[in-house]
Amino acid sequence: MKNNKKYIVIFLLILILGLVFVPRIVNRLKNDDISRSESRSIKFDNFEKNIEPLPYLLVNNERKKVPNFKFINQNGKSISNNDYLGKVYIVEFFFTTCTTICPIMNTNLVHIQNSFTAFPNFGIASFTINPEFDTSEVLKLYAKENDINNLNWNLLTGDRSDIYKLANEGFNLYTAASSDFVDGFEHSGYFAIIDKEGYIRSRVDQFGNPKIYYKGSVDFDEKLDSNGEAEEITILKEDILKLLSE
Repeated sequence: MKNNKKYIVIFLLILILGLVFVPRIVNRLKNDDISRSESRSIKFDNFEKNIEPLPYLLVNNERKKVPNFKFINQNGKSISNNDYLGKVYIVEFFFTTCTTICPIMNTNLVHIQNSFTAFPNFGIASFTINPEFDTSEVLKLYAKENDINNLNWNLLTGDRSDIYKLANEGFNLYTAASSDFVDGFEHSGYFAIIDKEGYIRSRVDQFGNPKIYYKGSVDFDEKLDSNGEAEEITILKEDILKLLSE
């Protein structure tokens, strides 16, 4: 009789523990929120954050900093690299009349913008490579039509030679103009990521080589483009979060 009572008590304890903890475990599994110490990552705001620090881009063993720049944004305001100090931001080069990769790039950036609304120190700098057409007024209309509403997202215009020098020499992001190109211009479809101190940061691949830029020309929702290239917005969001947490 005593043994029966003992088994009943044990059964009731197991039942109570199951009622308390099983729903919690199931809920964490549904939300993919199980800690994975072996991958050294944690879950935060729906992004995977690898806690290993994001490497600096090194040139001649020195940390590469964003070159000084100063241009006019969509609101007619002068914006320089100093306005981004204390912020984590993405750099892109585009133009408003682009019919090829720019619409995909900026759709991806709007997705990122909407993913980081809780972070006032996140921003984007979009430099037009067709400044003669892309005036502040044109850029302001473009921002409105494309739901660009982050106060730290500046669409920048100015002297063409200064913009092209910034792209080709400052970031090594290819930019060129020619009547032979579709829409009259050609440019890289990549994004650069900058930390709060103005340094260009970069992850490394499985072989330890720096992956300097992030492919912005593959649609985040589509995952793959027609050439089988994979989207890199997911890893870009992970690295933005990492820099915001520094």
